[in-house]
Amino acid sequence: MVEPTLKVEPTLRPDPDAPEPSEVTPSAAPEPQPPAEMAGGIEEQLKKAEAAAAEHRDAFLRAKAEGDNIRKRAQTEVTNAHKFAVENFASSLLAVKDSLEAALIAENTSVESMKSGVELTLKQLVAVFERFNLAEINPQGQKFDPHRHQAIGTLEADAEPNTVVKVLQKGYLLHDRVIRPALVMVSKTKGA
Repeated sequence: MVEPTLKVEPTLRPDPDAPEPSEVTPSAAPEPQPPAEMAGGIEEQLKKAEAAAAEHRDAFLRAKAEGDNIRKRAQTEVTNAHKFAVENFASSLLAVKDSLEAALIAENTSVESMKSGVELTLKQLVAVFERFNLAEINPQGQKFDPHRHQAIGTLEADAEPNTVVKVLQKGYLLHDRVIRPALVMVSKTKGA
């Protein structure tokens, strides 16, 4: 037979260190404020916060607009720099063109005067090239350089193999960058 067991639930005892409810002092509890004073203070704070938010929003919008204006202005300057990058070079070439046109309209010119006029015009053109760092590549007798020369063919010659023996068209450098390689014929050993 099974004997019934009794369950005893523990009772909660008050903390001996805790103050009695009657010992709680009224100064520890917050003083209730009248609803009108609280509402006025909160509304004033809300108005100040809204004004500050509006001021910050206005400053943000102005800064954003200024940033957009700077970006657009920079974009326009870059576009103009690309568009007019060769303006000084083109202006300098106008004098060369004028000289060539003057030579063409001159009447009763001899071959000698025409030749001297063309030589002077060529000097003008070379001066413009020098001013804008446009250098000529004329590799006659130099070792073949595939970075600056373009070989069209080979020729049997007394020169050392891979030496430029004939320049068909001069090349040009702009600030040490090849803008047109020299077209050349390169030597090869005889009988090879």
